[in-house]
Amino acid sequence: MSGFTVANGKIANYPQDQVDTDRIIPARFLTMVTKTGYGDLLFADARKQDDNFFLDQPSAAGASILVVGTNFGCGSSREHAVWAIQQAGFIAVIARSDDDSPGYSDIFRQNSANCGLLLIDLPADLHSKINNLPQGTDITIDLPRQVVISNGEEIPFEINAATKDQLVKGLDLVGTTLIHEDDIADFESKWNSFAPAK
Repeated sequence: MSGFTVANGKIANYPQDQVDTDRIIPARFLTMVTKTGYGDLLFADARKQDDNFFLDQPSAAGASILVVGTNFGCGSSREHAVWAIQQAGFIAVIARSDDDSPGYSDIFRQNSANCGLLLIDLPADLHSKINNLPQGTDITIDLPRQVVISNGEEIPFEINAATKDQLVKGLDLVGTTLIHEDDIADFESKWNSFAPAK
């Protein structure tokens, strides 16, 4: 994975709450045996039900930052939902966190970190500053400084330190483990608890 530091991109607005993974990528598409080909399937059923779906509007063309409501990615734990979002061209998602609802479901949050998709939670007052922008507006995300920049205003966000480090360095779980490859090899060379007696 490539690391995420500072990125500029257009926003696409989908301010729906409780968007589950089945809406993001319908279950019937999970039978594919590859990790590619999901971008065109993003919100497949929702798009068919709405002639004016946000992704089909000219203003969404080339958007790379998805702005959503609260509890995005709830439901089943399919990693395919993250793949679909990324393969549709999105590098980050900005959700609203409320007092009684998180920005994202826990499993979706972990899957996103593992796949290199940046998730940003903003409280309602700060989220509205992004959500109320016209679709297609350019904004900047500075992950090292933990700010979203819009119209010259810097909007701070919190992120787990370990997740931030993983995203900046472009590491998935395997890559994070391989940082310690020499230590692991050294440990394995000395550890013989399950070795048969000589």
